[in-house]
Amino acid sequence: MTTVNNNTNALEVKNVVKYFHDPSTFQVLKGVSFDVKKGEFLSLVGKSGSGKSTLLYILSTMDTDYEGSLSINGNMLTGQNQNQLSIFRNEHIGFVFQFHYLLPEFSALENVMLPAKKLGKLTFDEIEHKAYESLRLLDLEEQALKGANKLSGGQQQRVAIARALINSPSIIMGDEPTGNLDSKNSMVVQDIFRNLAHEFGQTIICVTHDNDFAQRTDRTIEMTDGLISNH
Repeated sequence: MTTVNNNTNALEVKNVVKYFHDPSTFQVLKGVSFDVKKGEFLSLVGKSGSGKSTLLYILSTMDTDYEGSLSINGNMLTGQNQNQLSIFRNEHIGFVFQFHYLLPEFSALENVMLPAKKLGKLTFDEIEHKAYESLRLLDLEEQALKGANKLSGGQQQRVAIARALINSPSIIMGDEPTGNLDSKNSMVVQDIFRNLAHEFGQTIICVTHDNDFAQRTDRTIEMTDGLISNH
């Protein structure tokens, strides 16, 4: 991969344009450019149809059908093939969604271990150790061997965050990560993200409809009709 020499930005987006073609051609992103610094906690907000979820999908390298360029940690990702992107994604990007997507028949520990097993860089014992560390960081060590379907909704989402952390990603990307949580658990997740960013230097980008969540991030990018209206 082409490496861009920049030590401070975790992510750089330059003039990203995106069209949908079904049922008719529609321009959903109209030249979006911004940088995200390492250790920054950023929220993407905007009304439905503003383009924020489409943008997150491109940032996550899942959508490659766009104009413009995307680089993460100095790696130019635009133009890479799906296999290269899949390998990069598993190593450098952690995902937290509105729904936790835990495997219910697996324990919390086993769920957290999955991305590291897929990456295949560590031994089983090393992966297990890292998974326990991630769970301990989120105050879930005592729940490690409990089945995922036996945990509360708030605990399940914290396990999902621990799973996102297991490969020490460059960036965690969240898509409405507090969307299914009550206000108390939503606040817990917000505190976790803030702590990860400010204490551990973790870069975090979240799409959210929650104004309280957005106000507690370091910076908010608001999107309107496929353009950044403020950041």
